[in-house]
Amino acid sequence: MKISADEIASVIQQEIAQYESQVDVSEVGTVLEVGDGIARVYGLTGVAAGEMVEFPGGIIGLAFNLEESSVGVIILGDYLKINEGDQVRALGTLLSVPVGDEVVGRVIDPLGNPLDGKGPINASKTRPVEIIAPGVAERRPVHEPMQTGIKAVDAMTPIGRGQRELIIGDRKTGKTAVAIDAIVNQKHSGVKCFYVAVGQKDSSVASVIKQLSDLGAMDYTTVIVAGASAPAPLQYIAPYAGTAMAEHFMWNGGHCLIVYDDLSKQAAAYRELSLLMRRPPGREAYPGDVFYCHSRLLERSAKLSEALGGGSITSLPIIETLEGEVSAYIPTNVISITDGQIYLQPDLFFAGVRPAMNVGISVSRVGGNAQVKAMKNVAGGLRLDLAAFRELEAFAQLGTDLDPATQARLDRGYRMVELLKQNQYKPLHVVDQIMVIFAGTRGYLDNVPVKAVSKWEREFLDFIHNLKRDVWELVDRCKNQGDAMKKPDHEATKAVVAALEEFNKTFRP
Repeated sequence: MKISADEIASVIQQEIAQYESQVDVSEVGTVLEVGDGIARVYGLTGVAAGEMVEFPGGIIGLAFNLEESSVGVIILGDYLKINEGDQVRALGTLLSVPVGDEVVGRVIDPLGNPLDGKGPINASKTRPVEIIAPGVAERRPVHEPMQTGIKAVDAMTPIGRGQRELIIGDRKTGKTAVAIDAIVNQKHSGVKCFYVAVGQKDSSVASVIKQLSDLGAMDYTTVIVAGASAPAPLQYIAPYAGTAMAEHFMWNGGHCLIVYDDLSKQAAAYRELSLLMRRPPGREAYPGDVFYCHSRLLERSAKLSEALGGGSITSLPIIETLEGEVSAYIPTNVISITDGQIYLQPDLFFAGVRPAMNVGISVSRVGGNAQVKAMKNVAGGLRLDLAAFRELEAFAQLGTDLDPATQARLDRGYRMVELLKQNQYKPLHVVDQIMVIFAGTRGYLDNVPVKAVSKWEREFLDFIHNLKRDVWELVDRCKNQGDAMKKPDHEATKAVVAALEEFNKTFRP
């Protein structure tokens, strides 16, 4: 039987047309050395910085250092399972995490894997972990309040949606407590919350999750955990992963609050990676680009313009100082990136002032723009008055005789300090705050003994809620009017003054 050349050619053409390539043409390299969460890989000549690579067993790595003869890879997983000589495959994609409603209410690791035993996260969308922050033209100035429910913060260092307010202080001064109270206070505001735990003890994170669950805050909160036992690469990327999850809601017109607890640990993880990669150390052994590490993270918190939906991310980065040293490298870096700081002082904390906020160096660079008008009118001079009181108090301790006017200022200062104390997990509605601060600054507590101030506050708020609900609703309606609680003839001011006078007649310390 003869087969013509034309028939052979047609069969070959048909086979070529139907042939689907099964050959994997991805770039492959070889592990030269591995240890301490990093690997040096030979090959991968076309890999990009920040590109994902895959080790045997599905372990993911990130191309971190592109050198002449090798690639430094940080390993996002158990590096003990990787051996010298293993093959590494470039995946051609940037690191992404799952986003959307599916991650809300969950406890996850920085790669989006569940840690709460509630099953897999079946998110339909993902988002790159690293993304360029919105530009100036895509933003609008911060103008909406982000109420924390903490009297001292909302009155003196107000936070607005889209702001970055640093919480800074020594260890064990209540930094996490301030941030958690802010999350708890978002319960009925529609704000999605993200708590990123970097380098924290697992027991501490577990107690935070339990408190959030008990208070019903886990319904709108995502907890991203890279604990103290997690490898440095996971601690380094955790804040970026949390921000990517929050950005999904921001770009869809939603509002988010994200807490980074804490960025000192992230900086230490980044320093560890950089030193292992033989990048030259700089000040305090941190690499020179540690500022960029934090700035490209915090710049992603923004209030978007109306054209882009008006969404926002508000961030509360936490920084731990050593012996109150706010002029160290990482604290000064983050202070210069953020829009203000809440400085918590150990002396005040141990003296029972909670939150232990030092009003002298705590500041909000957005200021009154992020306050409701009535609060601005009531608490306008409060910060300066308290700072002056602290100086007077130090002077009075010398034992000198004081004139009556100075003594009166001191007495009111003691009452205001007492009034601004607040228990944890007890956030106050802004209207309640306005009324008690109005009472304190206008002298309605001057005859109440200092030790009875918290009792006065508790009973006054019960009196307002149970017997004078109409006054509360009036202040709530008028709180955004320019002269509310400022002019004595304003209806809200008159109603609150009448309620205060009536209550003070019946109050028994």
